[in-house]
Amino acid sequence: MTDSTADGSFSGVSIMMQDVRCEPWDPAVTGGSYSSARVSAIFRAVSPGASQYTAAHRTGISSDTLSAEGVWNTSTGQLCMVGCLGFSGSCKSRICLYVPTSFFINRRSVILGQITSLGKERESSHYPLSFERPAHPSELWTKFTASPVTSYQYTKIKQAGALLERNEPFGFGDVIAKSLLSYPRIGDGRDKLASLSNLADDLSLHVPAVPDPRPSKRIKRPFVNLEILSLGSLLGRYWVATVQNDSLPISYKPNDMGLARESATGEQLYMNVSAELALTGEPYHNISTLYVEGLYNPVDGRMYLVGCRDVRATWKVFSENAHLEAGMDCLIEVKIAYPPTTARWLINPTAKISISSRRNEDDPLYFNTTDLQTLPILYREQREDILSRRSVEGILRILTLSLAIASIGSQLYYIKSKSTVIPYISVAMLAVQAIGYSIPLITGAEALFEKITSERDSDEPPSFNIDKGHWYWAMDYLVKLLVMFAFLLTLRLGQKVWKSRIRMLSRSPLEQWRVPNDRKVFLMCLGVHSIGFLLALLVHLINVSRRPGHQDAYVDSQGKSHKLHDLGIQLEEYIGLVQDFFLLPQIIGNYLWKIQCKPLRKAYYIGITFVRLFPHLYDCFRAPVINPYFGEEYEFVNTSSDFFSKFGDVMIPLVSVLFMVAVYVQQRWNYEKISSTVKSGQKKLLSMGSRVYERLPSMSSFEAELVASAVKDAESSGDLRKDATSQKEEI
Repeated sequence: MTDSTADGSFSGVSIMMQDVRCEPWDPAVTGGSYSSARVSAIFRAVSPGASQYTAAHRTGISSDTLSAEGVWNTSTGQLCMVGCLGFSGSCKSRICLYVPTSFFINRRSVILGQITSLGKERESSHYPLSFERPAHPSELWTKFTASPVTSYQYTKIKQAGALLERNEPFGFGDVIAKSLLSYPRIGDGRDKLASLSNLADDLSLHVPAVPDPRPSKRIKRPFVNLEILSLGSLLGRYWVATVQNDSLPISYKPNDMGLARESATGEQLYMNVSAELALTGEPYHNISTLYVEGLYNPVDGRMYLVGCRDVRATWKVFSENAHLEAGMDCLIEVKIAYPPTTARWLINPTAKISISSRRNEDDPLYFNTTDLQTLPILYREQREDILSRRSVEGILRILTLSLAIASIGSQLYYIKSKSTVIPYISVAMLAVQAIGYSIPLITGAEALFEKITSERDSDEPPSFNIDKGHWYWAMDYLVKLLVMFAFLLTLRLGQKVWKSRIRMLSRSPLEQWRVPNDRKVFLMCLGVHSIGFLLALLVHLINVSRRPGHQDAYVDSQGKSHKLHDLGIQLEEYIGLVQDFFLLPQIIGNYLWKIQCKPLRKAYYIGITFVRLFPHLYDCFRAPVINPYFGEEYEFVNTSSDFFSKFGDVMIPLVSVLFMVAVYVQQRWNYEKISSTVKSGQKKLLSMGSRVYERLPSMSSFEAELVASAVKDAESSGDLRKDATSQKEEI
């Protein structure tokens, strides 16, 4: 039990009640009932620095003990005793204990007590000393299972309703969201008590949080503990086994389901709820523990609560103008928004908490508004959500791989009828794609969606690493089979290109320069990507240097150790970028070889580009998930917070689309047409720049004019010769 004296001088002092003995009074004395009993006990004061475990095993009498005896009255729930201090024989202390049968927002204790002096006011040996034993909600069904508390009295529902009316969203988007999304609510099962208990578990929060919005400066994350005390008329938790044994120590059969309001059709609207909210962390010491009570709307998953905090230690300072209720500040508003239970694979599964004070800023009890966003939370039926997300992403992998296979097949069909274009397909481009398909086969990693899958799987605690089942294993095997098929088709396409170049080289061995060669293409791509990798590595090192953390490794949720500054991690990420820019070798080759044909089919390079871009688009539009299983100093290992962030998910698709347009332009207009277009553009620029300057005709045009005039002269001379010979024959 904790102390709460008038002036707070005993703050932190604990009181232990030991050696309790009860003896029912004789019914003849009490009038034929056992409603009273004689009780004796020893009350021992324990200083804040002392060990309670050691004090509990002490049996001696000292100046810190009161030996008391008295009467327990079951009808009023009160125990009144007279206590004697130590060995002095001075029995001038009155001890009164009260065991409540219901909870309120400002009274959450299973025992309330007070120690006063029996003497006159002037002769009092000490000031009145109040103490209580507050009970955490979880203790009601673990430690105090035999507590006589059977109900919760809601006293702040009117204020919570006013808060709801002021803050309930009524926008068009909110109406659409309410119609499409579902939030935690009472199940449709027959056992309504079990449904209420399950809903209370879903609404309880035990998760780290971050300020909303996240500050640029790193701070220690607070931990949010929201334990539901009562939901409707249900207090505590409920298990079916307790009902079967006709014993209800921790839950009770309410007369109704605790609905604060019902619609005309009987659909539930708002539910009464009470809870205890605790925040850890130095910035939140003023609101470290709040007793909250209010309304929960299961339609949109929002909770509107009125909170109270204990400020009795300094009640004398604020007694004149603080407007306290039993020593508690209840001018606090709390709003909680829960994530939906549907579409969790696409919507960020985090809860948002807002705590504000209704007092004026000049009030000593005023505090600034606190906005928090929790890390991903898990509902009781999270297994279905995890499996549904895996199913959706598995289906997306199958569809994108099928599209890639169809694109490669269309290219193979295209080159059957146009064999002359085969040598102009870049082998370096095909090698990049083949490496991209081979890595998942060698390492066993997920194909295409590796980044998303690994990031999401890391957000699941070990207790939720569930067996996928036959359907999910079959889906994984199908994905690997499709990856292998795409890899073999890419090798087949590369084989055809290689053989066509060999045949072309054998037909003209003295003109090897006419045969396309990827040596220069490979060297140029290697230079471009080397510079790009160095820049990416430099950006990563700069970001790392700006963040705290001096460890060299971290342990993930599965117990595996990873290096924080591993160069292989950055290299693996950049390999994915190289695969996204697979058209770069073809663009360079088209420029070097001065192509006069269309080596790639539109369906091929557009389809493969879409396959590479779809994971980025998916990652860009889905809600970001903060990893709750890395330590504070390990957060920067998350790739989403570094080079490949939302910026990368936007820029990489844009660059890939530009590459696709470049290939289209190169194949749409051959090299001569592009050159003539560029030259005509230069002429227009020059003519616009100077009207006096006139460009001389080129040597090629001048020589063409000379040749044309010579041909005309030759033709005219030939005609003259013919006329002369004809005249000679006539003569």
